[in-house]
Amino acid sequence: MKRIAVIFGLFAMLLGTISVLQAQTPTAGNADTRRVTRVLVTGDSIVTAQPDTATLMISVVTQAKRAIDAQQENAAKSDAVSKAVKAAIPAAEIKTSGYSVQPQRVYRENQPPTITGYEARNTVTVTLSDLKKVGTVIDAASQAGANDIGGVMFTLKQDRPARDQALSEATREALSKAQVIARALGGRVVRIAEVQEEGFRQPIPILQSESFARGVAKQDVATPIEVGSLEISSRVQLIAEVETNL
Repeated sequence: MKRIAVIFGLFAMLLGTISVLQAQTPTAGNADTRRVTRVLVTGDSIVTAQPDTATLMISVVTQAKRAIDAQQENAAKSDAVSKAVKAAIPAAEIKTSGYSVQPQRVYRENQPPTITGYEARNTVTVTLSDLKKVGTVIDAASQAGANDIGGVMFTLKQDRPARDQALSEATREALSKAQVIARALGGRVVRIAEVQEEGFRQPIPILQSESFARGVAKQDVATPIEVGSLEISSRVQLIAEVETNL
């Protein structure tokens, strides 16, 4: 009798194990068909800010038959330009950003080039925070002998807050796009797999006075400069994992 009882107990345990396995094995009718799909989205943002700094590239260009003559004439005019700018805007920062003396050559067919003279160029970078005085600086430099204005660039001294705002808005836009795609697929975003910043900054284009582009300055007319706004852009690329039934 004891042997029969043991055999009966083992048989009962075996039936219980089979029942558990059957309960854990999905059938064709209740199998989980949810899948995870990756979606790639991009978010963009542009933040507008008011610039607080202007940078000008001002050059004096002189030419002469001899290098020393081109140098000396250039030195005198460059000194006059620097003094005129400082007198007009005492708070302006002036620093030399380029200097060169180069021969001017004439090329003829089947002949070596001939030096006909020399050109001296002295370029200074002028930085100022009073944006209303940009035209005044240009006029003062022109009247003192500057004959090449490279342009005007407007920037921000502290652009971190605007950059952070643009980056935050671009990230939220990318996430919103991923959520919209997930809902359209009948699912939801379960994880952000990857985020990549592709941020870039768009300063105001360089402005150039038409009269200066031709080396002609009218002393009786002030040079108009419109500051406008500064645009700081940010782009974020995001890969999200979306759980769907598809």
